[in-house]
Amino acid sequence: MRICHITSVHPRYDIRIFVKECKALATAHEVSLIVADSLGNEYKDGINIIDIGKVTGGRLKRMLLTARAIYSQVMELQPHVVHFHDPELMSIGRKIAAQGIKVIYDVHEDVPKQVMNKHWIPKLLRPVISSVVAWQEKYTAQKISGIVAATEIIANRFKKYNQHTTAIHNYPILAELTKVDVVWEARNLELCYLGSISETRGIIPLLDALGQKNLTLELAGPYSNTEITTKIEQHANRNLVHYHGILNRDAVTKLLSQVKIGIVTLLPTPSYVESLPIKLLEYMLAGIPVVASDFKLWQQYVKANNCGLMVNPENPTEIAKACSYLLENPALAKQMGENGRQAVMKHYTWEQEQKKLLVFYHSI
Repeated sequence: MRICHITSVHPRYDIRIFVKECKALATAHEVSLIVADSLGNEYKDGINIIDIGKVTGGRLKRMLLTARAIYSQVMELQPHVVHFHDPELMSIGRKIAAQGIKVIYDVHEDVPKQVMNKHWIPKLLRPVISSVVAWQEKYTAQKISGIVAATEIIANRFKKYNQHTTAIHNYPILAELTKVDVVWEARNLELCYLGSISETRGIIPLLDALGQKNLTLELAGPYSNTEITTKIEQHANRNLVHYHGILNRDAVTKLLSQVKIGIVTLLPTPSYVESLPIKLLEYMLAGIPVVASDFKLWQQYVKANNCGLMVNPENPTEIAKACSYLLENPALAKQMGENGRQAVMKHYTWEQEQKKLLVFYHSI
């Protein structure tokens, strides 16, 4: 089967798209990945990466020209299945489906809710745009072959419009992080946050918490914008932060072998409350306890497995107290870390989700 994944905004080595889904499918099929990053064409790990080039200019211009170029490339490849990852490609997805090609929409997040927090959209327009996006998703789901969703909550919404819907969770790759097998007492660093760095992901309350208990933070990932970079650099507790930049997978594994607590205190925005961040499960698999936002969806991972503490992510004092408690009680922290590790290895691995993905492809 010829399969083509397409994305207009994600990086070519995106963990969900390339490392997990494309590699899984390439074990049994001919897989291409169309990207728009101007880094050139490439054949890597059995996947043909085709670069249509990055369009410069305004957001609307980029969306229109990139979508047009992706459609032309897809028509040239003539795949049996097209799997797209960006909501801005919904119209292209429907157009491709109209040509008799099977099309899958991979819904990474609850986009209508996410729109409500887009800083570049005027606040008065957000409810209107959110409603339009929700209608577009419903209409698209009815016109294409299937839906792959990142969580059960998102999948349940789409099942109303397309019965060929499944949840493929963004669980960690067992083979990557089982290498993290370190004696607890040898871990010499305190807190760790991995991932995109922004205000909505809770970086400011986290920084505020550091000074209350003189905690130190190992920080890694891209800054979302220049404003947040400035706020962090000017923060009173900046000296308690060690910034590692953007790390590759091996460097992530190394850092997780050195720290004692994983932080995932995203703020309670509508989209985050119903999302499942991969960092939460990576912390668990690395054998470290987590301090996480007290969201209902996350409780089934943290509280149910007794692998960390849950806090109000907007309250620096709660964050500081939770971190300090774990550091002051190393036996408990060590046991929580082991609880999380065992839970992931038994129930939350990409290896399990990979099998579900392959079965789904054969069902559409």
